[in-house]
Amino acid sequence: MTTSGRSVLVRVPATSANLGPGFDTLGLALSVYDELLVTALPEGELQIVVLGEGSADVPRDASNLVVRSIAYAFEAVGRRMPGLRLEARNVIPHGRGLGSSGAAVVSGLLAAKGLLEGDVAIGDETLLRLATELEGHPDNVAPALFGGLTIAWLDEDGPQHKKLLVHRGVAPLVFVPESTMSTEVARSLQPLQVPREDAVFNVSRSALLIAAMTQSPELMLAATADKLHQDYRAQAMPETDRLVRALRAAGFAAVVSGAGPSVLVLADGPGRRLEAAALAADAVDTPWEALMLAVDVKGGTVKEYAEGST
Repeated sequence: MTTSGRSVLVRVPATSANLGPGFDTLGLALSVYDELLVTALPEGELQIVVLGEGSADVPRDASNLVVRSIAYAFEAVGRRMPGLRLEARNVIPHGRGLGSSGAAVVSGLLAAKGLLEGDVAIGDETLLRLATELEGHPDNVAPALFGGLTIAWLDEDGPQHKKLLVHRGVAPLVFVPESTMSTEVARSLQPLQVPREDAVFNVSRSALLIAAMTQSPELMLAATADKLHQDYRAQAMPETDRLVRALRAAGFAAVVSGAGPSVLVLADGPGRRLEAAALAADAVDTPWEALMLAVDVKGGTVKEYAEGST
């Protein structure tokens, strides 16, 4: 059983889902991280400290998504949850299409895995299943758990994933606006049915995107074209749409990151990434923060924490 006083340190990357044509299927882990220190307390106690992104709005009670995810994991393996002290250092922007809710879910599940170490083993398959049940879809939680470029799908055995290594020439750049976007609102703007030719278009581009990301970055612009979701959501994010169109017109593989409103550019080299940042500075009226990132290859991690350790 979990002993009071045990602490674990969790680190989970931001993610960008869809990547243009890979709607609800493709996701990429990025080098922006939320960190969480969780300590087991006597049962019934709950202390929550939140620093950084969302600190003014994140709940400090049992409704906290991290707490709910820890509780979900303990219940799933038939163990009583201890009291908890959470110290969260959030860096992933909230409501910007960079997987902040998926990161919170994964953080909680990994914390539970660490607290239960030596009592119950929670494997990767279970982590992905629990995360998908909590998040509703696997496209963000798969790369948050496993890193790299992930293909996620559902079958009769539940959520599955395949992790791929990204070509070293791919240089991610994320433009983050001050505005936010609700995933639920973004999804509500899409039709339930799409023309057959649009579906075929996206199948071809999704297949091409795997080749571009892993072998041929020079194909990235064509590979990131989409007809299933971005145009339908554009009305709710006019500045995002304007920036994506300006970047793509100049030859950059720009897409809406997740449900938006952030914009992801998959540049084929650091030099091109700097050119994209310069172009974006002149293309829109509202301020955007440009994040020069790497692809995270490890995914979420958890380790036992002792006072004074790093």
